[in-house]
Amino acid sequence: MGMPRSGSEVSWKRLLWYVLAGSRGGPNRGRIINLLRREPYNINKLAEALQVHYRVAEHHIRALEKNHLVSSAGEKYGKLYFLSPEMEAHLPLFDEIWAQISPGVEREVKR
Repeated sequence: MGMPRSGSEVSWKRLLWYVLAGSRGGPNRGRIINLLRREPYNINKLAEALQVHYRVAEHHIRALEKNHLVSSAGEKYGKLYFLSPEMEAHLPLFDEIWAQISPGVEREVKR
């Protein structure tokens, strides 16, 4: 049956499901997490990488920041976004959930 999960892990699992699957923006939020796990980005570079308008990238980064999945350093256009230490600690959980969601995401992105 697997190992029992801690309360914190259960809370993070619920949060990640909510952020990734609870709205139409979930796929882009998952893609942002995957980009930020490699290197920090500013909103302009995120928008380019996601092939979305700057405002769309800004909306998603704010949602991730509000939920403590990303943190930032710097100001205005030079502001860089990173995965939060908490998100880094829960990347295996993200990967588990993303693996279940991403096949549908890839179909949507290619449309």
